[in-house]
Amino acid sequence: MKLLLVEDDDHVGAALCAVLARHGFETVHARSGEEALRALLPAPTSAFGVVLLDLGLPDLDGFQVCDRIRKVTDTPLIIVTARGDVRSRIHGLHLGADDYVVKPYDIGELLARIHAVSRRAPGPRAEADTEDRPAARTVVLGPVLLEPAPRRVTVDGAPVQLTRKEFDLLALLGRRPGVVFRREQIISEVWQTSWEGTGRTLEVHVASLRQKLGLPDLIETVRGVGYRLAAPAAPQQSA
Repeated sequence: MKLLLVEDDDHVGAALCAVLARHGFETVHARSGEEALRALLPAPTSAFGVVLLDLGLPDLDGFQVCDRIRKVTDTPLIIVTARGDVRSRIHGLHLGADDYVVKPYDIGELLARIHAVSRRAPGPRAEADTEDRPAARTVVLGPVLLEPAPRRVTVDGAPVQLTRKEFDLLALLGRRPGVVFRREQIISEVWQTSWEGTGRTLEVHVASLRQKLGLPDLIETVRGVGYRLAAPAAPQQSA
């Protein structure tokens, strides 16, 4: 897999590139936000499997780089930074980062997270595999229309821009409106992990979905268990 490492510290970048190479990754090291955007944006769907993004860059704020990347590509992106405060974590996830790793970190955990987000990246095989599954059918929930194939959501006909994780979470709950999905099940299927700490990420994504959809009562919290979609009187599904 080819990775894009966005890290302004040459010593840190060189050391991480060497470790990643030993584990079979080809790494391109960008030392600024503009350099990263030049490397990534000309071929956003195929050049890199994962982006590792530091926030402390010399030219652009890392959050700005994350936002610009996410507006043009779904390439999996992991923020790797010393900023460990909750506000920064939430902001990064809202901007569409797939994961957030705080320095210093264990290299084994970083490698595991790289593999995890790369498995979740959309691709031709994944799309073909989902054609016959219930989750791949268009779902209508009151004013919400969820179309898995084009990964599109509209509310009263107006498109709603969701991050990949937000869409995957809504699609999962949309499989069975009214049925409670346990937190552990959601984390396992959407994030493909069982790491402690992912629960806060789930809460952030649920809150973001409620805000973006403008329907705070659509996703119900079942205290101590998980979440469910409030089912209309007669949920509709069409092929």
